[in-house]
Amino acid sequence: MQPGCPTPEESPPNEADTANVRISLESFGDKDAPEPPQTASRTRRKPTVQPDKHFFGIKQDAPPPGFVFNDDYDTRFPDDPYCKETSAPNAKVWRVYVEEAAAFDANMIGRYRDGLDVMLVFAGLFSAVVTSFLVQASQNLQADYGEMTAMLLHDLVAIQLSLADGASVVNITSPSANPTGAFVANRIDVLVNGFWVVSLSASLAVALAAVLVKQWLHHYTSLLSGTSRHRSHVRHSRFTGLERWRVRVIIGTLPIIMHLSLMLFLSGLILFFVPLHVSLAWAVGVITVILCTLYFISNALPIFYPQCLAYCAEGR
Repeated sequence: MQPGCPTPEESPPNEADTANVRISLESFGDKDAPEPPQTASRTRRKPTVQPDKHFFGIKQDAPPPGFVFNDDYDTRFPDDPYCKETSAPNAKVWRVYVEEAAAFDANMIGRYRDGLDVMLVFAGLFSAVVTSFLVQASQNLQADYGEMTAMLLHDLVAIQLSLADGASVVNITSPSANPTGAFVANRIDVLVNGFWVVSLSASLAVALAAVLVKQWLHHYTSLLSGTSRHRSHVRHSRFTGLERWRVRVIIGTLPIIMHLSLMLFLSGLILFFVPLHVSLAWAVGVITVILCTLYFISNALPIFYPQCLAYCAEGR
Protein backbone atom coordinates (compact mmCIF):
# COMPACT_ATOMS: atom_id res chain seq x y z
CA MET A 1 0.00 0.00 0.00
CA GLN A 2 1.35 3.39 -0.96
CA PRO A 3 1.86 5.95 1.76
CA GLY A 4 -0.87 8.49 2.03
CA CYS A 5 -3.57 6.16 0.70
CA PRO A 6 -6.56 5.38 2.94
CA THR A 7 -6.80 1.97 4.63
CA PRO A 8 -9.70 -0.36 3.85
CA GLU A 9 -11.35 0.68 7.08
CA GLU A 10 -11.10 4.35 6.09
CA SER A 11 -12.08 3.98 2.44
CA PRO A 12 -15.57 5.28 1.61
CA PRO A 13 -18.17 2.70 0.62
CA ASN A 14 -19.09 2.37 -3.00
CA GLU A 15 -22.55 2.15 -4.57
CA ALA A 16 -22.61 -1.70 -4.67
CA ASP A 17 -21.76 -2.09 -1.00
CA THR A 18 -24.40 0.42 -0.03
CA ALA A 19 -27.07 -1.43 -2.04
CA ASN A 20 -26.09 -4.82 -0.55
CA VAL A 21 -26.28 -3.48 2.99
CA ARG A 22 -29.71 -2.01 2.35
CA ILE A 23 -31.01 -5.28 0.86
CA SER A 24 -29.65 -7.34 3.74
CA LEU A 25 -31.27 -5.07 6.30
CA GLU A 26 -34.62 -5.15 4.54
CA SER A 27 -34.50 -8.97 4.30
CA PHE A 28 -34.09 -9.32 8.07
CA GLY A 29 -36.82 -6.77 8.69
CA ASP A 30 -34.63 -4.51 10.79
CA LYS A 31 -36.42 -1.28 10.26
CA ASP A 32 -34.78 0.47 13.14
CA ALA A 33 -31.30 -0.07 11.78
CA PRO A 34 -29.42 3.05 10.78
CA GLU A 35 -29.12 4.03 7.19
CA PRO A 36 -25.81 3.19 5.52
CA PRO A 37 -23.42 6.01 4.97
CA GLN A 38 -24.13 7.99 1.85
CA THR A 39 -21.55 8.86 -0.72
CA ALA A 40 -20.55 12.38 -1.56
CA SER A 41 -22.68 12.31 -4.69
CA ARG A 42 -25.82 11.51 -2.66
CA THR A 43 -25.21 14.19 -0.04
CA ARG A 44 -25.15 17.09 -2.47
CA ARG A 45 -27.86 19.65 -1.95
CA LYS A 46 -29.14 22.33 -4.19
CA PRO A 47 -28.01 25.78 -3.21
CA THR A 48 -30.75 27.62 -1.39
CA VAL A 49 -31.73 31.07 -2.56
CA GLN A 50 -31.50 33.64 0.18
CA PRO A 51 -34.78 35.53 0.52
CA ASP A 52 -34.90 39.27 0.38
CA LYS A 53 -34.26 40.98 3.67
CA HIS A 54 -37.33 42.52 5.21
CA PHE A 55 -37.79 44.61 8.29
CA PHE A 56 -41.30 44.32 9.73
CA GLY A 57 -42.59 43.39 6.28
CA ILE A 58 -40.83 46.26 4.53
CA LYS A 59 -38.18 45.38 1.98
CA GLN A 60 -34.86 46.94 2.82
CA ASP A 61 -33.32 49.21 0.22
CA ALA A 62 -29.90 48.72 -1.28
CA PRO A 63 -27.00 50.21 0.68
CA PRO A 64 -25.88 53.68 -0.29
CA PRO A 65 -23.00 54.05 -2.76
CA GLY A 66 -19.62 54.01 -1.16
CA PHE A 67 -20.68 51.64 1.63
CA VAL A 68 -18.07 48.92 2.09
CA PHE A 69 -19.27 45.52 3.22
CA ASN A 70 -16.00 43.63 3.11
CA ASP A 71 -13.49 45.53 5.20
CA ASP A 72 -11.21 42.53 5.73
CA TYR A 73 -8.24 44.02 3.94
CA ASP A 74 -5.94 41.25 5.12
CA THR A 75 -7.89 38.88 2.91
CA ARG A 76 -8.52 41.22 0.00
CA PHE A 77 -4.99 42.54 -0.31
CA PRO A 78 -1.92 40.36 0.13
CA ASP A 79 0.87 41.44 2.43
CA ASP A 80 3.80 43.35 1.02
CA PRO A 81 7.36 42.08 1.05
CA TYR A 82 9.50 42.96 4.01
CA CYS A 83 10.74 46.57 4.07
CA LYS A 84 8.47 47.46 1.12
CA GLU A 85 5.29 48.26 3.05
CA THR A 86 5.27 51.89 1.83
CA SER A 87 7.91 52.10 -0.88
CA ALA A 88 6.07 49.96 -3.43
CA PRO A 89 3.82 51.93 -5.80
CA ASN A 90 0.89 49.57 -5.16
CA ALA A 91 1.61 48.71 -1.57
CA LYS A 92 -1.16 47.49 0.67
CA VAL A 93 -1.30 50.69 2.68
CA TRP A 94 -1.94 52.79 -0.44
CA ARG A 95 -4.67 50.49 -1.71
CA VAL A 96 -6.39 50.49 1.65
CA TYR A 97 -6.16 54.29 1.77
CA VAL A 98 -7.72 54.58 -1.69
CA GLU A 99 -10.60 52.29 -0.70
CA GLU A 100 -11.34 54.12 2.54
CA ALA A 101 -10.94 57.57 0.97
CA ALA A 102 -13.36 56.66 -1.83
CA ALA A 103 -16.06 55.64 0.66
CA PHE A 104 -15.47 58.75 2.77
CA ASP A 105 -15.52 61.12 -0.21
CA ALA A 106 -18.66 59.53 -1.65
CA ASN A 107 -20.53 60.21 1.58
CA MET A 108 -19.14 63.72 2.08
CA ILE A 109 -19.56 64.95 -1.49
CA GLY A 110 -23.04 63.40 -1.70
CA ARG A 111 -24.21 65.41 1.32
CA TYR A 112 -22.67 68.59 -0.05
CA ARG A 113 -24.25 68.17 -3.47
CA ASP A 114 -27.70 67.44 -2.07
CA GLY A 115 -27.59 70.60 0.02
CA LEU A 116 -26.34 72.69 -2.90
CA ASP A 117 -29.05 71.37 -5.22
CA VAL A 118 -31.76 72.31 -2.72
CA MET A 119 -30.14 75.70 -2.26
CA LEU A 120 -30.09 76.38 -6.01
CA VAL A 121 -33.76 75.53 -6.41
CA PHE A 122 -34.80 77.63 -3.43
CA ALA A 123 -32.63 80.58 -4.49
CA GLY A 124 -34.10 80.52 -8.00
CA LEU A 125 -37.73 80.45 -6.84
CA PHE A 126 -37.10 83.02 -4.13
CA SER A 127 -35.36 85.40 -6.54
CA ALA A 128 -38.31 85.22 -8.93
CA VAL A 129 -40.76 86.07 -6.13
CA VAL A 130 -38.68 88.99 -4.85
CA THR A 131 -38.22 90.36 -8.36
CA SER A 132 -41.97 90.48 -8.99
CA PHE A 133 -42.52 92.48 -5.78
CA LEU A 134 -39.53 94.73 -6.43
CA VAL A 135 -40.78 95.71 -9.88
CA GLN A 136 -43.99 96.95 -8.32
CA ALA A 137 -42.36 98.74 -5.37
CA SER A 138 -39.61 100.44 -7.37
CA GLN A 139 -42.19 102.63 -9.12
CA ASN A 140 -42.69 104.51 -5.84
CA LEU A 141 -39.13 105.82 -6.00
CA GLN A 142 -39.85 108.08 -8.98
CA ALA A 143 -42.44 110.69 -9.75
CA ASP A 144 -45.81 109.41 -10.88
CA TYR A 145 -46.67 111.77 -13.73
CA GLY A 146 -50.03 110.13 -14.26
CA GLU A 147 -51.06 110.98 -10.70
CA MET A 148 -49.59 114.47 -11.12
CA THR A 149 -51.65 115.04 -14.28
CA ALA A 150 -54.84 114.05 -12.45
CA MET A 151 -54.01 116.50 -9.63
CA LEU A 152 -53.39 119.34 -12.07
CA LEU A 153 -56.68 118.67 -13.84
CA HIS A 154 -58.46 118.71 -10.49
CA ASP A 155 -56.86 122.07 -9.63
CA LEU A 156 -57.79 123.46 -13.05
CA VAL A 157 -61.43 122.50 -12.59
CA ALA A 158 -61.40 124.06 -9.10
CA ILE A 159 -59.99 127.34 -10.51
CA GLN A 160 -62.65 127.50 -13.22
CA LEU A 161 -65.40 126.92 -10.68
CA SER A 162 -63.99 129.66 -8.48
CA LEU A 163 -63.88 132.13 -11.39
CA ALA A 164 -67.44 131.22 -12.32
CA ASP A 165 -68.53 132.13 -8.79
CA GLY A 166 -66.93 135.54 -9.10
CA ALA A 167 -63.88 134.88 -6.92
CA SER A 168 -60.82 137.02 -7.37
CA VAL A 169 -57.79 135.61 -9.11
CA VAL A 170 -55.64 136.69 -6.15
CA ASN A 171 -57.58 134.49 -3.74
CA ILE A 172 -57.15 131.32 -5.86
CA THR A 173 -54.63 128.91 -4.33
CA SER A 174 -51.68 127.59 -6.33
CA PRO A 175 -51.83 124.04 -7.73
CA SER A 176 -50.88 121.26 -5.31
CA ALA A 177 -48.68 119.48 -7.87
CA ASN A 178 -45.49 120.99 -9.24
CA PRO A 179 -44.00 119.01 -12.15
CA THR A 180 -40.83 121.11 -12.11
CA GLY A 181 -40.06 120.49 -8.41
CA ALA A 182 -37.66 117.89 -7.09
CA PHE A 183 -39.21 114.54 -6.24
CA VAL A 184 -38.70 113.21 -2.71
CA ALA A 185 -39.63 109.56 -2.14
CA ASN A 186 -41.42 108.41 0.96
CA ARG A 187 -39.21 106.95 3.67
CA ILE A 188 -41.25 103.76 3.87
CA ASP A 189 -40.88 103.21 0.13
CA VAL A 190 -37.12 103.65 0.42
CA LEU A 191 -36.93 101.08 3.22
CA VAL A 192 -39.09 98.57 1.36
CA ASN A 193 -37.01 98.82 -1.80
CA GLY A 194 -33.80 98.69 0.20
CA PHE A 195 -34.82 95.49 2.00
CA TRP A 196 -35.93 93.79 -1.17
CA VAL A 197 -32.88 94.83 -3.21
CA VAL A 198 -30.55 93.46 -0.53
CA SER A 199 -32.62 90.28 -0.30
CA LEU A 200 -32.53 89.75 -4.06
CA SER A 201 -28.80 90.44 -4.26
CA ALA A 202 -28.08 88.00 -1.44
CA SER A 203 -30.15 85.23 -3.04
CA LEU A 204 -28.39 85.70 -6.39
CA ALA A 205 -25.03 85.64 -4.62
CA VAL A 206 -25.99 82.35 -2.97
CA ALA A 207 -26.94 80.87 -6.34
CA LEU A 208 -23.63 81.95 -7.86
CA ALA A 209 -21.64 80.58 -4.90
CA ALA A 210 -23.53 77.26 -5.10
CA VAL A 211 -22.64 76.89 -8.78
CA LEU A 212 -18.98 77.64 -8.08
CA VAL A 213 -18.83 75.18 -5.18
CA LYS A 214 -20.39 72.45 -7.34
CA GLN A 215 -17.62 73.03 -9.87
CA TRP A 216 -15.01 72.71 -7.11
CA LEU A 217 -16.57 69.45 -5.92
CA HIS A 218 -16.63 68.13 -9.48
CA HIS A 219 -12.91 68.80 -9.76
CA TYR A 220 -12.35 67.16 -6.37
CA THR A 221 -14.07 63.93 -7.42
CA SER A 222 -12.55 63.74 -10.90
CA LEU A 223 -11.07 60.33 -11.72
CA LEU A 224 -7.38 59.73 -11.27
CA SER A 225 -5.03 57.36 -13.07
CA GLY A 226 -1.75 55.90 -11.98
CA THR A 227 -0.53 53.81 -9.11
CA SER A 228 -2.25 53.60 -5.74
CA ARG A 229 0.47 55.69 -4.15
CA HIS A 230 0.06 58.47 -6.73
CA ARG A 231 -3.72 58.51 -6.33
CA SER A 232 -3.38 58.60 -2.56
CA HIS A 233 -1.05 61.59 -2.70
CA VAL A 234 -3.26 63.50 -5.14
CA ARG A 235 -6.38 62.79 -3.11
CA HIS A 236 -4.70 63.93 0.09
CA SER A 237 -3.55 67.11 -1.63
CA ARG A 238 -7.09 67.85 -2.81
CA PHE A 239 -8.57 67.17 0.60
CA THR A 240 -6.00 69.44 2.24
CA GLY A 241 -6.93 72.22 -0.18
CA LEU A 242 -10.60 71.62 0.55
CA GLU A 243 -9.96 72.12 4.25
CA ARG A 244 -7.51 75.02 3.86
CA TRP A 245 -9.85 77.09 1.72
CA ARG A 246 -12.77 76.48 4.08
CA VAL A 247 -15.09 74.98 1.48
CA ARG A 248 -17.13 73.32 4.22
CA VAL A 249 -17.56 76.68 5.96
CA ILE A 250 -18.65 78.28 2.68
CA ILE A 251 -21.25 75.57 2.10
CA GLY A 252 -22.54 75.97 5.65
CA THR A 253 -22.77 79.76 5.27
CA LEU A 254 -25.02 79.66 2.20
CA PRO A 255 -28.19 78.56 4.07
CA ILE A 256 -27.63 81.29 6.66
CA ILE A 257 -27.51 83.93 3.93
CA MET A 258 -30.72 82.57 2.42
CA HIS A 259 -32.44 82.67 5.82
CA LEU A 260 -31.42 86.31 6.26
CA SER A 261 -32.68 87.09 2.77
CA LEU A 262 -36.05 85.60 3.62
CA MET A 263 -36.26 87.64 6.83
CA LEU A 264 -35.42 90.85 4.96
CA PHE A 265 -38.10 90.10 2.39
CA LEU A 266 -40.73 89.53 5.06
CA SER A 267 -39.71 92.73 6.86
CA GLY A 268 -40.08 94.70 3.64
CA LEU A 269 -43.43 93.04 3.01
CA ILE A 270 -44.71 94.30 6.36
CA LEU A 271 -43.67 97.87 5.55
CA PHE A 272 -45.14 97.56 2.06
CA PHE A 273 -48.62 96.83 3.44
CA VAL A 274 -48.54 99.47 6.18
CA PRO A 275 -49.78 102.39 3.99
CA LEU A 276 -52.10 100.11 2.02
CA HIS A 277 -53.87 98.08 4.68
CA VAL A 278 -52.91 97.89 8.34
CA SER A 279 -54.67 94.57 8.95
CA LEU A 280 -52.66 92.86 6.23
CA ALA A 281 -49.49 94.33 7.67
CA TRP A 282 -50.35 92.91 11.09
CA ALA A 283 -51.07 89.48 9.60
CA VAL A 284 -47.74 89.37 7.79
CA GLY A 285 -46.00 90.63 10.93
CA VAL A 286 -47.47 87.87 13.10
CA ILE A 287 -46.43 85.19 10.59
CA THR A 288 -42.93 86.67 10.42
CA VAL A 289 -42.56 86.69 14.20
CA ILE A 290 -43.70 83.06 14.43
CA LEU A 291 -41.26 81.95 11.74
CA CYS A 292 -38.35 83.79 13.34
CA THR A 293 -39.20 82.35 16.74
CA LEU A 294 -39.32 78.80 15.41
CA TYR A 295 -36.06 79.37 13.56
CA PHE A 296 -34.16 80.52 16.63
CA ILE A 297 -35.70 77.81 18.82
CA SER A 298 -34.67 75.10 16.35
CA ASN A 299 -31.11 76.42 16.46
CA ALA A 300 -31.05 76.63 20.24
CA LEU A 301 -32.57 73.20 20.97
CA PRO A 302 -29.42 71.17 20.13
CA ILE A 303 -27.51 73.16 22.76
CA PHE A 304 -29.75 71.84 25.53
CA TYR A 305 -30.81 68.55 23.89
CA PRO A 306 -27.89 66.93 22.02
CA GLN A 307 -30.17 64.23 20.55
CA CYS A 308 -32.38 66.82 18.85
CA LEU A 309 -32.28 66.51 15.07
CA ALA A 310 -33.14 70.15 14.44
CA TYR A 311 -29.64 70.97 13.28
CA CYS A 312 -29.23 73.58 10.59
CA ALA A 313 -26.12 74.17 8.51
CA GLU A 314 -24.25 76.16 11.15
CA GLY A 315 -25.03 73.53 13.80
CA ARG A 316 -23.37 70.77 11.80
